[in-house]
Amino acid sequence: MSRNLKSILSASILALSIAAPIALAPAIAAGTGIEATRAVYFRTEQIDEVSIAYREAGDPSRPTVLLLHGFPTSSHMFRNLIPELAKNYHVIAPDFPGFGGSDMPMAENFEYSFANISGMMTALLDRKGIDQYAVYLMDYGAPVGFRMFAEQPERVTGFIIQNGNAYEEGLREFWDPIKAYWAEPSQENGDQLRGFLTLDATKWQFTHGVQKPELISPDNYWHVQYLLDRDGNQEVQLELFLDYGTNVAEYPKWQALFREHQPPTLLMWGKNDHIFPVEGAYPYQRDLNDLEFHLLDTGHFALEEYGPEIAAQMTAFLNRITTASN
Repeated sequence: MSRNLKSILSASILALSIAAPIALAPAIAAGTGIEATRAVYFRTEQIDEVSIAYREAGDPSRPTVLLLHGFPTSSHMFRNLIPELAKNYHVIAPDFPGFGGSDMPMAENFEYSFANISGMMTALLDRKGIDQYAVYLMDYGAPVGFRMFAEQPERVTGFIIQNGNAYEEGLREFWDPIKAYWAEPSQENGDQLRGFLTLDATKWQFTHGVQKPELISPDNYWHVQYLLDRDGNQEVQLELFLDYGTNVAEYPKWQALFREHQPPTLLMWGKNDHIFPVEGAYPYQRDLNDLEFHLLDTGHFALEEYGPEIAAQMTAFLNRITTASN
């Protein structure tokens, strides 16, 4: 080894030894002071023999915000939002079975239904001792969260709705091949949907309708596609495509519960979304009296382009409903 290389290595080791205490500081300070709001913990809980991964941050003694992700992503979609909310709130963001870091049982061995997933999410909150929560609903997260609300409406302190349906007006032409699968769940109709599970389709979900596609990190669709391409995952997704039809039958029930319980709601909707178009946003105005209604000039994954704005609106909304409940 040359003298110059030894010198470089020695200097690097010295630099690491000096930096180590600084790098460890957040871990040492976890649970105290400002660092507690920056720490995002990656944890798991066994629910019905399935490991459910979740991200958690903030002070558990403060009001809880539950973040429910959409297809085909995971709690990863909230990676930037969580630290912002955790400054003032306790935040928990689970991965549904078959998504993110949660277990992916084979479709033939597990009930991939929105009813089952919503029950598992409630069980997770029960394990964590969370009695009440505000909930961010997006895409698949909407039927999961609305089913949880239908079972125990008193636990939900408020909704943050982002491109998630509870009205048939929002099911436009994009849904036609999926509706055909609901009507006739044949292998042929299922195979017609496999195109939604390709890299091109995943990239399109993240970039369609956005103002500046060059600002959308490719990490989003690369990591999502890796998970979609796992052996057996396409069958998982086809099960959920098929079961989504059961949510539509629940829409009138959810709407009646909106009218009855009147949960405070913040709606932040990407108006250029082709999957959940803006026609699905307006009907919430019919049933919810305390509704803050915002249309954003972006696509399906609005957090990618409007993250800071959504975080600010959420914080103000959560502060308001928390103050009102005290």
